[in-house]
Amino acid sequence: MKAYGSGLRTTLGAGALALALALHPTAPRAAEPPIKIGAVLSVTGGASFLGDPEKKVLELFVDKINKDGGVKGRKLQLTVYDDGGAADKAASFTKRLIDSDAVDIIIGGTTTATTMAAVPLAEKAEIPFISLAGAVVIVEPVKKWVFKTPHTDRLAAEKVFADVKKRGLSKVALISEDAGFGKSGHDQSVLIAKDLGIEIVADEVYSPKDSDVTAQLTRIRNAPGVQAVFNFGFGQGPAIVTRNYQQLGIALPLYQSHGVASKEYIKLAGPASEGVRLPASGLVIADQLPATDPQKPVVTTFKKTYEDTFRMEASAFAGHAYDGLMMALAAIQRAGGTDKAKVRDEIEKTTNFVGTGGMVTMSAKDHMGLKPDAFHMVEVRKGDWALLD
Repeated sequence: MKAYGSGLRTTLGAGALALALALHPTAPRAAEPPIKIGAVLSVTGGASFLGDPEKKVLELFVDKINKDGGVKGRKLQLTVYDDGGAADKAASFTKRLIDSDAVDIIIGGTTTATTMAAVPLAEKAEIPFISLAGAVVIVEPVKKWVFKTPHTDRLAAEKVFADVKKRGLSKVALISEDAGFGKSGHDQSVLIAKDLGIEIVADEVYSPKDSDVTAQLTRIRNAPGVQAVFNFGFGQGPAIVTRNYQQLGIALPLYQSHGVASKEYIKLAGPASEGVRLPASGLVIADQLPATDPQKPVVTTFKKTYEDTFRMEASAFAGHAYDGLMMALAAIQRAGGTDKAKVRDEIEKTTNFVGTGGMVTMSAKDHMGLKPDAFHMVEVRKGDWALLD
């Protein structure tokens, strides 16, 4: 097998992605069964801007790897189900992948809610599961069979609060979605704020179904001492917050989470997004990374391949699926097959994997493997992302 990320070696377009592990193609053996990869993604529904690119990535690279001979001659067989963002469907499809499709590994869980619906099933079946969702609860406490590729909400809050302090500010108002990712992000922000020298002086929530949050933002505007506002959520919600923020004439710095690290957010929020800051992976600002950054060749090549293929922006969420697939296949190669326990152990041993999300080193105590420096602070300027640090 040729590598497509930091762990597999091939050529995508004109550039080559150097990976930490070389997976070499061998002559296919007719009797070898395929490596069965299952995925439950939110391809439609409110989280489709996350799930649709994830599906595209898995299909694209499974096809490329199969054309290159597979993994040690074994072809990949991908089965994808669309849960539409519904946790009950995610659980049902995960059970189908395990019981009927007999997959070797599961990559997916687009959102925190759909991931957490699948986690007990993967744990009970003892099958490796790599989530593509953000909340820290997915991997803390550590669950033996569960891993994740995106940065956690805790890391995002730490990055945002560090930037707030750089601006000489310390009093922050929170506004967050009252479910899943938004709730977890809110709770992590509150939990670590005091330790980071941040005082939460106002705290508002909204529903994912709300089409207007001016009431919550008005209360924030009128709260004494507010110096900056931090919104935790994904989908339409953060864009609505941003537009209402401008409509109310609030001049305080506005921060969003990595849950909207996509041009789709800028498109939905429009001119109101100008000046908004958020933490993002290197993929979001690939062309702006210094040449010495080890992520540079990985993210620029992945970005070019994705955008040349689909004629659309390669979002951070597309990168999460890519990283999950590459780490899974590297672990399978090192394990010498698809024995689930051996593959689980090898995922946990992932070391210095250069992915689109950052440098990954996992351990028995860390099933994500990303450090705070995997995030970059970016700002919206003239309808695009600008790298701040």
